[in-house]
Amino acid sequence: MPVDTLPMRKIRDILRLRFEADLSFEKIARALNLSKGVVSKYLALCKAAGIEWPLPPELDDAALEGKLFGKPGRPRTSTHFVIPDFARIHQELKKKGVTLQLLWEEYWDDCAGVAYRYAAFCNHYREWASSLKYSMRQIHRAGEKLFIDFAGPTIPVIMAATGEIRRAHLFVAALGASNYTYAEATWTEAKVDWIGAQCRALAFIDGVPELLVPDNPKALITNACRYEPEPNRTYEEFAAHYGTAILPARPRKPRDKAKVENAVLVAERWILARLRHRQFFSLPELNRAISELLIDLNNRPFKKLPGCRRSAFDSIDHPALKPLPATPFEYAEWKFATVSFDYHVEVDEHYYSVPHPLIKKKIEVRLTGTTVECWLAGKRVASHVRSFVRGKFTTVTEHMPKAHQAHMEWTPGRLLNWALTIGQHTRDVVKRQLESRPHPGNR
Repeated sequence: MPVDTLPMRKIRDILRLRFEADLSFEKIARALNLSKGVVSKYLALCKAAGIEWPLPPELDDAALEGKLFGKPGRPRTSTHFVIPDFARIHQELKKKGVTLQLLWEEYWDDCAGVAYRYAAFCNHYREWASSLKYSMRQIHRAGEKLFIDFAGPTIPVIMAATGEIRRAHLFVAALGASNYTYAEATWTEAKVDWIGAQCRALAFIDGVPELLVPDNPKALITNACRYEPEPNRTYEEFAAHYGTAILPARPRKPRDKAKVENAVLVAERWILARLRHRQFFSLPELNRAISELLIDLNNRPFKKLPGCRRSAFDSIDHPALKPLPATPFEYAEWKFATVSFDYHVEVDEHYYSVPHPLIKKKIEVRLTGTTVECWLAGKRVASHVRSFVRGKFTTVTEHMPKAHQAHMEWTPGRLLNWALTIGQHTRDVVKRQLESRPHPGNR
């Protein structure tokens, strides 16, 4: 049996049978189904490490492994081979096009004559990787995924004007390969806050990943189906603007979003816990404090991997991100509306005209902070400056039927000029009628 695969219990049995039962190497080998050479090598290793029988009670398997082979958990290998830098290999695998075969070839070239064969190299890497958390064993490709979610705990903010306490929510985003993390506080978890926070997260990482991986929030996902989740229209428009795709985590599959759940946990411990004794009087003040702690979080060294989130982002994720578009996304809501008999649609109790042939048609309306756009079958049929005056109309003359356009041309001034062609008394009668009765043209 190879030296680097013998369990600790077998080593204990070798020592017990040799020093307690006083058996020969041959009898120990036969009793434990080993070769005499393996028994001899392990007894020599124990002697070199100063290990004597009986073993002290505090010497558990991990401690025994450490005394025999160095740091517990590292591959137990013969001194004839150079141990690869598995932490570096783990990070290199996240880069596009990099495989274990390629990394082994580079290792073989650097350590010719004292390097493992490919199969042993892969086995030792997998053994090393198994010592990491399960969520870290997933290989996230560079620039591939940005995981997003909100933390559970909220942050109290005292409103300076009233003394009222509002609860702010913590948005967290993390890149898959580097764990580079972004966080900010928002007032709610409504759609406008989800979209706005993602816009700022993309600006923070200065690029666009291939995929956005949210949970299945109702604010973003219309149909949280396991196989074909359906983002709502605003979120689809957001993804199209940035040239990325949406891949919601499957419902009730926490491993799909393990990366962001871990990032949320880190943010709760590294940010929320450190802010728990501070008072904030506005959302911008809170976000300034979060951004300061975020710098420390991303510069904090990894425990099992080389570097930190920031250095991993600079070398792995950032070079693989797509560039940001020239302009940020303009948030827009979509709704359905039916064109009424007066060729207008109602939006927030204001009425906007569309071409009159669309009467009784069901159209889509896109609302931004400044515009109202009307769409039918993917074609924009009308556009207006948005008005927040309730009960009023915004009408484009070209949208009206010809008869209505002709009627609108008869303004009060035109009526008075026409009356004057008949006579001054006729003009006086028409003027009294216009002044005594409301008329659209007088407004």
